[in-house]
Amino acid sequence: MVIYVVYACSREGKRTSQASTSLKPKATIRVGCKAKITAILVVLGTWRISTVHLEHNHETSPSKSRLYKCNRQLNEHVKRQLQVNDIAGISLQKSYNSAVVEAGGYENLTFVEKDCRNYIDKVRKLRLGEGDAASIEAYFSKMQALCPSFYFSVDLDEDSRLRNVFWVDNRCRQVYKEFGDVTFDTTYLTNRYDMPFAPFVGVNHHGQSTLFGCGLLSNEDTRNFVWLFRTWLQCMEDQAPTGIITDQDRAMQNAIEIVFPNTKHRWCLWHILKKLPEKFGNHSYKASILSAIHDVVYESHSLEVFEQGWSSMIEKYALHDNDWLSGLYTQRARWVPCFLKTSFWAGMSTTQRSESMNAFFDGYVHSKTSLKQFVEQYERAMRAKVEKEFQADVKSFS
Repeated sequence: MVIYVVYACSREGKRTSQASTSLKPKATIRVGCKAKITAILVVLGTWRISTVHLEHNHETSPSKSRLYKCNRQLNEHVKRQLQVNDIAGISLQKSYNSAVVEAGGYENLTFVEKDCRNYIDKVRKLRLGEGDAASIEAYFSKMQALCPSFYFSVDLDEDSRLRNVFWVDNRCRQVYKEFGDVTFDTTYLTNRYDMPFAPFVGVNHHGQSTLFGCGLLSNEDTRNFVWLFRTWLQCMEDQAPTGIITDQDRAMQNAIEIVFPNTKHRWCLWHILKKLPEKFGNHSYKASILSAIHDVVYESHSLEVFEQGWSSMIEKYALHDNDWLSGLYTQRARWVPCFLKTSFWAGMSTTQRSESMNAFFDGYVHSKTSLKQFVEQYERAMRAKVEKEFQADVKSFS
């Protein structure tokens, strides 16, 4: 039972740390203020004030008292609003600004932005419950119970820690049967665990990007890509895509050769051409070389014209010893348009569809998104995607 209490000024006492020096003093609020009130319990329910010292040895500012930790609190209405906004993917800063407007100004708030952030972090931890790996599996199992065609696979390492995740819903599987001619995979968006996001994306009958499944990888090595591609192929009833567009990632290329030996593999043209300024940055004829490469790539409508144009360019600018260009030339069948025009690519030559899909998810996830949140927000993002396709269907119907 509490029988003695002291209400003291927050600036009472002195700092005892020796780490501070006269040259590098550490900030402290403690200035040895003696202001305090003490009380003793006399009998149950009755207290006697024993000490009253109201003089402070520093300036006071009652208007600042709302920012003191002991006076800050989130009411139930604000807590509920923060939770709803977090689930909807609204940033915490926007939620806080909304609360400021609702309260009629900062001076009427009983909390600061940091309190909101701490509360949301705590709620997210509660939402995770068993830990990310277990909660993701539990979430996927629930989705599978609701829809038996929902497919997921979780790859664990030797210590039973989460290594890779793949999932695809029934709609994506059906869409792939219709529009699976072209699919490609790039890894850009990352969450707070730095697990690259790997979407399989294609084009539907409205020319919109459509998802065929996606995964989260622990890192971008051949082993993980092989696992991802094999899992995806198994999910799609061993129906390999006719073509796949990626960047020049060597690990991804190795995995494609292992899992999709009969699939036409194309490199993203945009990724290659954007490296040109960097590769020829110090060359005295940089502008002319860049222009010549663009011309020979885009204006060559037959293999003969390309070969002739490429040779002329190499000769003119004495680029015989440029290893990067030599490597590109060796792999020209993977990226030069005239070598690829006999295959169907649904009008695509770059991975911009994947990147636009990543940009689409950016509205729902951010760098601090946890794994389970990511999967939950993916579901909301997909519902928004379906709605856009439905609107396009209505437009076509009309």
